[in-house]
Amino acid sequence: MTPKVKRRLTTILCADVEGYSRLMAADETRTLETLRRYRAAMATLIERHDGRIVNTWGDALIAEFPSVVEAVQCAVETQQELSGHNEALPEEQRMRFRIGINLGDVMVEGDDVYGDGVNVAARLQQIADPGGILISGPVYDQVHSKLSIGFAPLGQQHVKNMDAPVMSYRVLASGATSEMSEPPANSQPTDNMGRDALASLQAWYLRLPRRIAAILVICVFLFLINAFTGFRTIWFHWPVASLLLIAALSTVLSGRRR
Repeated sequence: MTPKVKRRLTTILCADVEGYSRLMAADETRTLETLRRYRAAMATLIERHDGRIVNTWGDALIAEFPSVVEAVQCAVETQQELSGHNEALPEEQRMRFRIGINLGDVMVEGDDVYGDGVNVAARLQQIADPGGILISGPVYDQVHSKLSIGFAPLGQQHVKNMDAPVMSYRVLASGATSEMSEPPANSQPTDNMGRDALASLQAWYLRLPRRIAAILVICVFLFLINAFTGFRTIWFHWPVASLLLIAALSTVLSGRRR
């Protein structure tokens, strides 16, 4: 009889090095020494957050955590620490990891884990920014109110070999996104900054109470009407001031009721 497959719900962290082949082609010995040093730092942090390294091959690493919060906190601290190591290296020698995290059901065989729970984390890691962290929707649901870091919703991502799109969020932690890859030749250096600022604004707006969000939309709409009809007569500030006063009073009253 075929033995029953063991399964469990767990948090999977996948990481790899951006541009690893390029680094190896430039200097194999130095790259391997750097990889070993960075892997040792990651292993220490993973152990500190009660995780375990499941597997490593080439430049890739898979780790498992019983706690979703500890997994994300470990990823943030990892990117911060490796960013500090990179500052001591010339730009062409810097080693930047991409990290993907998913909470899902996995199959267990010995010390290894398999299945879509692992695959989603691996696919998120592949599309993460160098020096950045992407998490899946289930991870966000568990951690967004428990960690003092920001999250930018990226929407449904269609990833390789996955039938259904994956909801993903970029972690906006100081240090976690400070190490970015060089922008493409046809883009401006400020593209990533503008994208992150817009994503942060969107995340802030989505967290607003529905009534306040609606009032802000009306205020913007009134401003646009005044702008399109010409600013010879400025009138939008009167209804906008009234609406903002209503929003402020509503916020104060809601706070008192709590």
